[in-house]
Amino acid sequence: MDSIEYKCPNCNAELKFNPDTQKLDCEFCLSSFTVAEVQLACAEAENSIPDEAQQQAAQEFEEHTNLYHCGSCGAEIMADDQQTALFCYYCHQPVILAGKMSGDFRPSKVIGFKLSRDKAVQSFKNWVGKRWFVPKEFKSQQQIQKMTGLYVPFWVADCKIKADYRALGKKIRSWTSGSYRYVETKEYRIVRQADILTNGIPADGESKIEDLLMEAIEPYDYNDLQPFSMSYLSGFYADKYDVDKAAVFPRIRQRASQASQGLIKSSISGYTGLNVSVEQYNIVNTDWEYMMLPVWFMSYRYKDKTYEFAMNGQTGKLAGTPPLDKGKLALFCTAMGAATALILTLIGGAIL
Repeated sequence: MDSIEYKCPNCNAELKFNPDTQKLDCEFCLSSFTVAEVQLACAEAENSIPDEAQQQAAQEFEEHTNLYHCGSCGAEIMADDQQTALFCYYCHQPVILAGKMSGDFRPSKVIGFKLSRDKAVQSFKNWVGKRWFVPKEFKSQQQIQKMTGLYVPFWVADCKIKADYRALGKKIRSWTSGSYRYVETKEYRIVRQADILTNGIPADGESKIEDLLMEAIEPYDYNDLQPFSMSYLSGFYADKYDVDKAAVFPRIRQRASQASQGLIKSSISGYTGLNVSVEQYNIVNTDWEYMMLPVWFMSYRYKDKTYEFAMNGQTGKLAGTPPLDKGKLALFCTAMGAATALILTLIGGAIL
């Protein structure tokens, strides 16, 4: 007899029935669904067999993409089969060929680099030039040469959310008539129940890059998305994802819930106060795409700590936390203190 497995509409893991809640729960992404929601999601799921063109693309990806392994920090780096003399862009150690990439890691979409290396370097110089107390080596040409054009793996999610918001709203007004002051309080029952779609919420699938750094260089313009082709990798690096959909889903859920909350609350205004009784934002279905998005990336090791700099390879938006040279800062403070003392001495002499 054939068994039937129900998959989570959000991360595709197995669902298990919970007798206490009478719902189907996912142990991986912690989602929960009614039986009706699961039946609807299964009916809408795409179970088509990959066509010949998709199979050929996966085979091409596997044949022409190499996987390199860094023995120092453990990073796994993808590159086309034309690249040699590779180094790890995290710890700057040489990497060794580990084998061919599986076609399962082939992305569906890509945004190609829009900013050249020269423009990226100039933007970095402008950015770091405004920071007085960074180590001299951080600005050196040797360090700048380590800036790497990197395709970062991203899981991008479209979420269907059921929102249920109920509250008691109050409108209070007061006025004075003669010697009396009047206060009028009106109460309103507020109900917002809606199906909300959030499109294109990204979460990077690389554990070695700080998530907040990748969020800081958003957004990407999805109008530039193209079907993935090996030609985009030529001359650049690419990361192999090591964080799967189930692991990034909590970040997706948080961002989708925040967006839904903002939309619901934007429809409620003019009340003196709100007493919220129910506020739930449940994701009932998630459609995923695996993409490669362009980043100019550089890391710097300073006093046993790694500092990262990143720039959106499409828009030029940049972010990072530069290292602080405490020696430079101390000299500056000493000089400022001496200058202040001299000014006070001169002012005191002039007064006398």
